[in-house]
Amino acid sequence: MPRSRLAPGVEVVTVPGRGLAVRTAEGEFLTVRTRGADEDALLSVLSGATAAPADGELHRVLRAFEEAGYLTDAPRPTEWPAPRRAVRLLGDPVLTAPLAAHLAALGAEPRTDPAPPAPGAPAQTLDGLLRDDPAAVVWCLDGPVPDGLWDAADRLPRHGVAWLRCHREGWQAYVEPLAAAPGDVTAAHVRARRLAATPAHRELSAYWSGPRTSGAPVRLTAPAAAVLAALLADDLSRWATGAPATGGLPARRRLRCVDLHTLTVTERPVLPVPEVAPTPKQHG
Repeated sequence: MPRSRLAPGVEVVTVPGRGLAVRTAEGEFLTVRTRGADEDALLSVLSGATAAPADGELHRVLRAFEEAGYLTDAPRPTEWPAPRRAVRLLGDPVLTAPLAAHLAALGAEPRTDPAPPAPGAPAQTLDGLLRDDPAAVVWCLDGPVPDGLWDAADRLPRHGVAWLRCHREGWQAYVEPLAAAPGDVTAAHVRARRLAATPAHRELSAYWSGPRTSGAPVRLTAPAAAVLAALLADDLSRWATGAPATGGLPARRRLRCVDLHTLTVTERPVLPVPEVAPTPKQHG
């Protein structure tokens, strides 16, 4: 057995009068039957301080840990690969500022546009989004997405550029799945799926198109912005480094809704929308 230690999220605790117990990554406690194995030696191996033995009772216990998925090879720090470090950030500073700080701390090189586009300004072109050869583009909006604003950005994955975005609708914020290759979920796919999933599709479409009448504005708090920025940074980091995704749904098929009152995150599955076949021509 190679030198191993407990997987992230798995811990072992000594219970007075009952021996050792494992706390799994899911928060469940399981009793460890060590029999004749030396508990101190076991804890030393599980912490990564010493190498695993070749055989014996301690080997048996460690093999049980390994078969249960509670061990991992001693990990090496994962660096952000240089070819994927250039990340272009667009949108509202209340979100791009904390996101830039997260990305820089993780090893990326975020480049923030100096100011968000003015209301009514022309949408970004694909050539403009590809300027300076970014590895990824992230667009954050502190409000609904105007019709057509993200049409050009939806084509970024076809050019080898990762595409990630979030926006707010009242007290709900949406973090859409990262698209990094043709066939991934785009912003247009998300809009189509959301319209198809609600009986209020006419009202939702009208809400997106505007105009909208509102009273006191919703203020995106610093904690809420930090949560959204952290979710975006984690998705981007896992894409860049190839780290495994977390959660119950595949990262590229997962739409997350954040309740800005409670900061509760809800995951919903979302799939690409197939292209509609052209209508056959009528003969005669």
